[in-house]
Amino acid sequence: MLEKAELLLPAGSLLKLKTAVLYGADAVYAGTPDMCLRAQSKFTMDELKEGIEFAHRNGKKIYLTLNLFMHNRDVEKLPTFVDTLRQLKPDGVLIADPGVFQYVREHAPELNLFVSTQANICSYQAVKFWQSQGARLCVLGREVSFEEMKEIRQKCPDILLECFMHGAMCMSYSGRCLISNYLADRSANQGKCAHCCRWHYKLHLRLKDGSVKELVIDEHNKDSFEFLLEEEFRPGEYFEVMEDEHGGYILNSKDMCMLPRLDDLLRIGMDSLKVEGRNKTEYYAATVARAYRRAIDDWYQNPREWDYRKYMGELYTLQNRGYCLGFHDGRLTNISQNYEYTRTLGDWLFAGSIVEWQGDDAVFEIRNFINAGEEFEFLVPGSLDVVKLRLNEFEDAASGETTSRVSAGQEKKIRLRPQVWNRPVSEIKKLLPQYAIARKFAPLQGENAAMLRHKKDEYDVLCRG
Repeated sequence: MLEKAELLLPAGSLLKLKTAVLYGADAVYAGTPDMCLRAQSKFTMDELKEGIEFAHRNGKKIYLTLNLFMHNRDVEKLPTFVDTLRQLKPDGVLIADPGVFQYVREHAPELNLFVSTQANICSYQAVKFWQSQGARLCVLGREVSFEEMKEIRQKCPDILLECFMHGAMCMSYSGRCLISNYLADRSANQGKCAHCCRWHYKLHLRLKDGSVKELVIDEHNKDSFEFLLEEEFRPGEYFEVMEDEHGGYILNSKDMCMLPRLDDLLRIGMDSLKVEGRNKTEYYAATVARAYRRAIDDWYQNPREWDYRKYMGELYTLQNRGYCLGFHDGRLTNISQNYEYTRTLGDWLFAGSIVEWQGDDAVFEIRNFINAGEEFEFLVPGSLDVVKLRLNEFEDAASGETTSRVSAGQEKKIRLRPQVWNRPVSEIKKLLPQYAIARKFAPLQGENAAMLRHKKDEYDVLCRG
């Protein structure tokens, strides 16, 4: 067991890796498309080497993934994969397939072997099995409740345990899903999930003559219907299928946010707290990392006075589907599902990041539209502070041309001169180093704003238990 829990962030690209480290991650996990369950991984081999060097130079760890489930056609690639891992020298390798685990253990005994969430570890017996095989760390399945986690920790004191803390939930068993295979010929277990659980489904009726008719639901009749499922061996117990004028999202889970239960995880001695989201933006990595970094550090300093509400405001700036506590409290309820919509909502947008300092000039890459006079704010690494900035015009970093509005695209960059700041530039350079992230407030309107408020209220009720 580690003395202090590790904050583990995803790294879907080299830039996201560096951003996560800057904003407080103790470790990151990454992979290449042919070695892991993320077919959209943005890493080249040279970038992985640079990322490992960057992490180690900053005193952080990096874990690489080899957690696909292999078919016969994949087995012949194993020697090349393992040779690559031995050259890269990561701090750990995440594996799910027992055959792969055995091969790596035999052919690269110097590597630390971690068991991926794809292995569906939900009991202390499973942990003990993998420990007997040589695993140094086990990632517990999302389905493990806190009471189960506590018992696993008590009965398995001599192995590192990791659990998920924040990110998207999967409607299937720890990602072991066949829906994507069936509907899109893209295997979730081979890193190509099409996220069919987020799709929009519509009800139709099949008449006795075999014809299929669309059931139109609009503002005039939406209150006239209820759609109920009855399972064969549960007569009289009805499960509601919800659909309104927007359609139905019956498989769509809310996002996990365990911050309100962080003190539980730290109190029982979980070793690694994992954030999901390798395909999310650098803004996501920065925001989640700095919120949980402060929350974790503050808990260790004064657990009695610790209050999760101090940090929730940061996490609410992220686009999300509504938050839930996963399986932490036991059985899921309807509050954990988002039946109304699949898109993510939030009042803040990723504005951009400082890609480099050229002397006392900051070069700022635009990631959203910004109008003259519009305020945006930089996230200060190591704290929950921000540095606000308002520009009356924008100077193109390459041409020097000035405009009254800038938009993202084609790596558009502007130059921030020393005089734009409200404090000495020497101080700004310390507060906002390379890779510092900025955001802008863009409040939702109408129905979207109401939906966001409703999801926050649901989550508050859930957290109060």
